[in-house]
Amino acid sequence: MAPQGSRAELEFGGPLGAAALLLLLPATMFHLLLVARSGPARLLGPPPYLPELEELWSPWALLLCLTWLGLQAALYLLPARKVAEGQELKDKSRLRYPINGFQALVLTALLVGLGVLAGLPLSALPEMLLPLAFAATLIAFIFSLLLYLKALVAPASALAPGGNSGNPIYDFFLGRELNPRICSFDFKYFCELRPGLIGWVLINLALLMQEAELRGSPSLAMWLVNGFQLLYVGDALWHEEAVLTTMDIIHDGFGFMLAFGDLAWVPFTYSLQAQFLLYHPEPLGLPLASVICLINAVGYYIFRGANSQKNTFRKNPSDPRVADLETISTATGRRLLVSGWWGMVRHPNYLGDLIMALAWSLPCGVSHLLPYFYLLYFTALLAHREARDEQQCLQKYGLAWHAYCRRVPYRIVPYIY
Repeated sequence: MAPQGSRAELEFGGPLGAAALLLLLPATMFHLLLVARSGPARLLGPPPYLPELEELWSPWALLLCLTWLGLQAALYLLPARKVAEGQELKDKSRLRYPINGFQALVLTALLVGLGVLAGLPLSALPEMLLPLAFAATLIAFIFSLLLYLKALVAPASALAPGGNSGNPIYDFFLGRELNPRICSFDFKYFCELRPGLIGWVLINLALLMQEAELRGSPSLAMWLVNGFQLLYVGDALWHEEAVLTTMDIIHDGFGFMLAFGDLAWVPFTYSLQAQFLLYHPEPLGLPLASVICLINAVGYYIFRGANSQKNTFRKNPSDPRVADLETISTATGRRLLVSGWWGMVRHPNYLGDLIMALAWSLPCGVSHLLPYFYLLYFTALLAHREARDEQQCLQKYGLAWHAYCRRVPYRIVPYIY
């Protein structure tokens, strides 16, 4: 039998691929930050300049990042409206998770609002994006190293399926321990949705406020980008419990891949459209804005409908909302949906995600490729994640999965892919 980590090594390029990504991911993030503020704003061209260390390093930026993480950790520890149990682990136990992410978003908004009224210069935040991103990257590297060292003394039952290859570079990148915790504080669950997603909409808001200072009022395009992405983040935090069944939580270890993604990549690259609009204003009329709103609404309808149907079915297959849906039995005792949203394509939630990604980019116009980086990146990410899903489901469900694929032949886009 092959080692547990062998399939994941092939999937991610093994130690060489992990080492390359350790450099490529931060480099890509800084490239995007630099070109967004440049005149040409060329996605595929070289950056306008290479910043000196003095421009990247700022103790104030590091202090601000640590304060932000401390604030979100404090909000995480507040009493939750609900405590949910996760999936069953190797030792047959189940971890408990506080469901208070939306509460953290609301409290953060109140604190930021009070701070702005008291004179907090939020609009100055865009000028600090480079040192903030550098500080977040530094934190992600150090945090990942501490997680790796912690995993060295973790029991075998606590290790992730793919994070125990024996190669330190690969395991550092992918993460050895599945659910690293100190007492009840779950580091992966905390980072998954809190500091990065809420930080993303905070950066968007700061960009909107700076545009208002520069041009008298925010543009319609900036309002749309802020509104669409706030809806997405609010939805994720409102349905926070659903993250407990995702691949990130139940399969992937917590290493640099997720730590950097959650703490640095999400807030500083997902805000790319708002960054672009600050330096490259785009006129947008009401008719086109209405069409873009409709596209986003269609994407959100598919995304939320598919996810809600899946989550309802997982919790209670007898629920009247899903009881009449057609299913296929599996040897594990679970049933696979082959009607409703999940009879249209195998990953309808991914389809909704991609439609929304297009809507977030369209307010930036079509003269530059840069604002469409998120759509291109997310298409590649979801195609890769879908391939991982397929492999795991095939191993888990066997013949039943083959039957499901015959019933639902399209993966993400009906009649295309």
